[in-house]
Amino acid sequence: MSRTLTFEADGDGERIDVFLASRCPDMSRSRLRTLIGQGCATVDEKPAKPSTRLRRAQTIALHIPEPSVSRLEPQHIALDVVYEDGDLLVVDKPAGMTVHPAPGHPDGTLVNAALAHCPDLQGIGGTIRPGIVHRLDKDTSGLLVVAKNDNAHRLLSAQLKAREFTKVYLALTHGRVAPAEAIIDAPIGRSNANRQRMAIAEGGREAVTRYRVMRRFPSHTLVEIRPTTGRTHQIRVHFASLGYPLVGDATYGKADGSLNRHFLHATTLGFRHPTSDEYHEFSAPLPDELEVFLRSLQAAD
Repeated sequence: MSRTLTFEADGDGERIDVFLASRCPDMSRSRLRTLIGQGCATVDEKPAKPSTRLRRAQTIALHIPEPSVSRLEPQHIALDVVYEDGDLLVVDKPAGMTVHPAPGHPDGTLVNAALAHCPDLQGIGGTIRPGIVHRLDKDTSGLLVVAKNDNAHRLLSAQLKAREFTKVYLALTHGRVAPAEAIIDAPIGRSNANRQRMAIAEGGREAVTRYRVMRRFPSHTLVEIRPTTGRTHQIRVHFASLGYPLVGDATYGKADGSLNRHFLHATTLGFRHPTSDEYHEFSAPLPDELEVFLRSLQAAD
């Protein structure tokens, strides 16, 4: 669905692309520059260029058109189905699988696999991410729920928006995390230095992460995490900002030669069933590669 965002300039001399990047943290600067170049941004109802300089009190409008994508194709990719009924599907996503098609990942995604598993999924909740209620990063494994009909998608999405989902992750960090329990409350937005990354940012979107230490090793910590919000890369950014990057996270920490992914797994997922309204909770054990890595630390401790 297309939408138009309206802002008022609060100063003089700032470029419109810089201004919009600060007001639209979920969009990359390159995407914003493309939209501006396509005539989707106006200043006082006149078309703007990326280099247009703003004056205080001017009105900036940004039209975001409906994305156009090619038809999604079902692909017979194995899915680890934890639970399934007529309304929904709960899967244990492996690391390395993208949830839905995006630039650089046109197929081989969870959506492509789900469309082969549930042929009627096309169009549920929208054509771009059919059935998808929430997502996990490509290299984060664990539990996801996929809606099979519009009513289930609407009710599950409403629970997610109201922060009524139970979501529990296990993560292994570098360093010895302290204190043993805490709430990380730090807003997240696009990094000014690298628009492909997220960062703690003044004026970013609210981001809250609860955690408790499960076990400390000489140079690592196993942590149970319950995020209150669901910002992009939230857990990874929050722990890296404290000096405890996740093991294997090459984006916010450093790569680990013995682990080809970051150590983050969505181990528990709970919600009210969209038809019965009964609470359902599911769990998924650590995948083999994370379990082996953890055992190596335990053996050396």
